[in-house]
Amino acid sequence: MISFRAHIVSIAAVFLALAVGLLLGSGGVSSRLLDAVTNRNASLQDQLTAVTAERDALAAAARSADEFAERVGPAAIRGILQGQRVLLVTAAGADAGDITALTELVGQAGATITGTVALTEAVGDPARGDQLRELASRLLPPGAQLPAAADTGSIVGGLIGGTLLGPGADTNGASSVLSGLAAAGFVSPGDVPAPADLVLVVTGGALTGVDAGDAAAVVARFAAQMDRLGRGTVLVGRTGTADATGVVGVARADPNITRGVSTVDDVQTGTGRVSTVLALREQLDERAGRYGMAATATDGAAPKA
Repeated sequence: MISFRAHIVSIAAVFLALAVGLLLGSGGVSSRLLDAVTNRNASLQDQLTAVTAERDALAAAARSADEFAERVGPAAIRGILQGQRVLLVTAAGADAGDITALTELVGQAGATITGTVALTEAVGDPARGDQLRELASRLLPPGAQLPAAADTGSIVGGLIGGTLLGPGADTNGASSVLSGLAAAGFVSPGDVPAPADLVLVVTGGALTGVDAGDAAAVVARFAAQMDRLGRGTVLVGRTGTADATGVVGVARADPNITRGVSTVDDVQTGTGRVSTVLALREQLDERAGRYGMAATATDGAAPKA
């Protein structure tokens, strides 16, 4: 994709060409002026060529890094999650290719994906917040408790995590909870996952719309609550997810979330996918970090192997 700077250079060149045409049409143009305009146009064209070459070089470097991660990554993460159970949670906008690639890598690391919970857009809809809170109180298994926080992300995280994570995991309770949430449209229907130790939450890029920030916050807080109930949670997304209306961006803006949850903002790349598995290992070691390509990825491209 051509950068913004390249677009500006191209547009400037077009306007200069139009100016030359207009001046020629009006007659009486000095050769000095024509030479100046022509030289300026040539200079802008040189700049455009240089910017395009720079863009192509960066794209080639990114492809090389991606290929390297895809070839070396499986060996680097082999066995680091041996015997661990991972619950996969997908949010609206998660890419199917990312999910498939992560599932394969988690398996190569020695872990088992116990199942998938697919959150729908309705979870982040502020207009349905009261309905979700009321439903959660009705679906709560006997003896279980919801978190004290009133936000819907924490409530849903507490409801689902309470039945699938930790010593209180209960498959029958999870079946009732997920069936009720699916009937109301908050999760997609599917098989009930088995209990898990770790949680991997996969999102897409930046969310759009009037309530984008609020919707992103729901998923970020959901991930934080799941982290509190299990042995660790990793929250990942692709380009744009680290923006102000992206789930990773909202999470990184809240130290209460990033204190426990690891985040990866480039899961569309081979490097980002390997980083995700390394981050799951990091969670077992009770550490957390911010990884990827965005400016907020303050801990670098990937966790230490």
